[in-house]
Amino acid sequence: MPINIYLEESTEKIAWLCNDNWELANQIYELEKWLAEHGIKLPNNSYIADIGFEVRKTASGGGVTLNSESLKIMGEIGMSLFLSEYRNTQTTNE
Repeated sequence: MPINIYLEESTEKIAWLCNDNWELANQIYELEKWLAEHGIKLPNNSYIADIGFEVRKTASGGGVTLNSESLKIMGEIGMSLFLSEYRNTQTTNE
């Protein structure tokens, strides 16, 4: 479930991003792009952006940053971010 964006109260689906891409850096990039193009147009409500990602087997630090413009849009429309961590069962990322 890479990125599921929905209304918190009703769980009505707003968007589904990244399909089978479980890499967090790619997912954040796609979320930022979606927020700038589509999310900014949403009325204020209670939204969830749930990012399902896999931990890299070789991870030893580092990561990805959600930019300030995306955070601003999320705040303005009332969107919370869930990070759902999964074991490396879907892919064999290195």
